[in-house]
Amino acid sequence: MYIGGPAPIRVLDQHLYTAPLPHVATRQPMHSFFIPDDVRRMIHARQEATYANPGISAGLPSEVHVYHSLVPLGNPNPSISRVYHHPAPVYRANSTVDGNVYALRRIEGFKLSNEAAFSAVEAWRQIRHANIVGLREAFTTKAFNDNSLVIVYDFHPNSTTIADEWLSPEAVNRRRQSVQPIPERIIWSYVIQIANALKAVHTAGLAVRTLDATKVLITGKNRIRINGVGILDVLAFDSNTSVHLFQQDDLLNFGQLLISLCCDFLQPSQHYSAGLDYIGRAYSLDLKQLVGYLLGKPTALKSIDEVLRLAGPRILNELDAIQTYNDALENDLGAEVENGRVARLLMKLGFINERPEFEMDPQWSESGDRYVLKLFRDYVFHQVGPDGKPVLDLSHVLTTLNKLDAGARSREKIMLVSRDSQSCLVVEYRDIYKCIESAYR
Repeated sequence: MYIGGPAPIRVLDQHLYTAPLPHVATRQPMHSFFIPDDVRRMIHARQEATYANPGISAGLPSEVHVYHSLVPLGNPNPSISRVYHHPAPVYRANSTVDGNVYALRRIEGFKLSNEAAFSAVEAWRQIRHANIVGLREAFTTKAFNDNSLVIVYDFHPNSTTIADEWLSPEAVNRRRQSVQPIPERIIWSYVIQIANALKAVHTAGLAVRTLDATKVLITGKNRIRINGVGILDVLAFDSNTSVHLFQQDDLLNFGQLLISLCCDFLQPSQHYSAGLDYIGRAYSLDLKQLVGYLLGKPTALKSIDEVLRLAGPRILNELDAIQTYNDALENDLGAEVENGRVARLLMKLGFINERPEFEMDPQWSESGDRYVLKLFRDYVFHQVGPDGKPVLDLSHVLTTLNKLDAGARSREKIMLVSRDSQSCLVVEYRDIYKCIESAYR
């Protein structure tokens, strides 16, 4: 007797949730249907930070220039900034021009004495860089009942600074108790991102001038941006000093930032040599060489290009990490695309089912052809197991709805049974699909 071989394997002719690609398949199958919890929490936290109103806006003007609904970020009455030498509170505000949310840095007690000081603002507005907080505009105002300079930046919700993340007393104590310094992988990531930003700024003929741990934002997963650009170009306007000298200061400040991250024990009065010796013991010689170069004396040949050359091999590691993270995000986006299609299909079914005002109308679900949609709804959501308990099978729901979404060309059949078991229909997915489409014509 002839026994036929196994049926050939074929790709199903319908839109199913695809499995994660092998190089990003690290989650459980059920979790792969949805965005990961850590990404979801991050997005929710950013959305909440964008629109939260803590109710501490008393005493602030209702409108400043084209910005309204000001909310203080951080201390609303800060002391004099050691970087700007003025009190410099920050506010979140909405624009009446485009409706977007921006961050307003206010420099209190500043009176403009030279209109040329704003010349650098236009140059900064042209810079759009992944590691720089974008500057939008600057203006002076008396809306706060004093002479204030306001600089408008892109708003990055739920961000923190390198100083708060790594150099606060609590963070330093945790590292000392665990006897674990900041991982070198993170240090090199910061080096590459800051060097990338400095390269763009110096190429444009500008200088950051505010490269400090309190002015470098951590806006995402190991993602940093230099904040506060352009402020000192207005506050300390000096047309007689060459920008090359300011760029040399950027490199020195860069080195001081790195040595403060690597050596939290180093006091301002101590010489850098003690910190460099520690870096040579706790980190690689490559990092020690780079920090030593940044802290060296300014010369005509000292430039950000040499910094990039010294960090060259590590740039490839950072590129690999970025592309791997991008693959994971694209995979998560693919799952959400499918969820969007299913949501639209559920909305269509929700508008059709259970319309008492059209109870005897054959165009709706309680009678005529649309009755099948009511039975299909029960088939998807209201199945009952042998023990009489509801069947909560998410895989069944997603698979069935995706088959229906592709029903225009699916000839697979299912059996629909009424709740009283008196009616039984065997229909194809494409017939159910036609029922939905005809209801909207």
